[in-house]
Amino acid sequence: MAYETALAGYETFDFAHDGRRYPVYRRGSGPAVIVIHEMPGLHPLVLRFADRVAAAGMTVYCPSLFGTPGKPASRRYALTEMFKAFCVRREFYFWAQDRSSPVVDWLRALARKAHLDCGGRGVGAVGMCFTGGYALAMMTEPSVVAPVLSQPSMPVATGRADGFDCSAAEVACARRRFIDEDLTMIGLRFRSDTLVPDGRFERYRAEFGDRFEGHEFEDADARASFIPPHSVLTLHLKEDGPTKAAEQRVIEFFRERTAAP
Repeated sequence: MAYETALAGYETFDFAHDGRRYPVYRRGSGPAVIVIHEMPGLHPLVLRFADRVAAAGMTVYCPSLFGTPGKPASRRYALTEMFKAFCVRREFYFWAQDRSSPVVDWLRALARKAHLDCGGRGVGAVGMCFTGGYALAMMTEPSVVAPVLSQPSMPVATGRADGFDCSAAEVACARRRFIDEDLTMIGLRFRSDTLVPDGRFERYRAEFGDRFEGHEFEDADARASFIPPHSVLTLHLKEDGPTKAAEQRVIEFFRERTAAP
């Protein structure tokens, strides 16, 4: 089955780096923002967010790392893709403590390309759910200047609530760049979300201080969906209230940080 409707207006190209190749969907003009989709894939509500970033004057790059581009999210689809990712895919780490996934190297290379293509001060990046921490790990790429971590859920079941899916070197690089380049990061989560423990946001605050801008939401702020409150910018985004305000803040953050001086 084809899912062209959600992808209308996007051009597509394959991007290869260091033996990995994924399709990338692009639209808009202006400085670049990489939108890294959540589980189960590049579904229409991820693309809705990307559309809004593009409408605000930026170029969105949406890699498709797993799933079927444009296919609507559902419980069955999500469970199927989770099984494939956990059991088959080697480019993603789900259990590793303080270690980024191999696919982050590919994303850094995509950021370099996007910056060369689009110019501006640098590139924004948002990760969601399984990819939520990738935007922080990408900070070792100098072109990345605006990281957003939406419901960063990895690593899972490690026994440490404050686990990161970034290495110590990546965290140190981000901390140094935040100070030297006067940068900041944004984090988003629902308070009840057990996939994003309290300790993870506490550690972000401890590591980065006032360079970390955290936004946390109550269940009442979530739009009803087939899973409990989790996906701040997509499945559980209400078109009014705190989650909508957070979406607008993220878009403005990208616009502020990526625009040429």
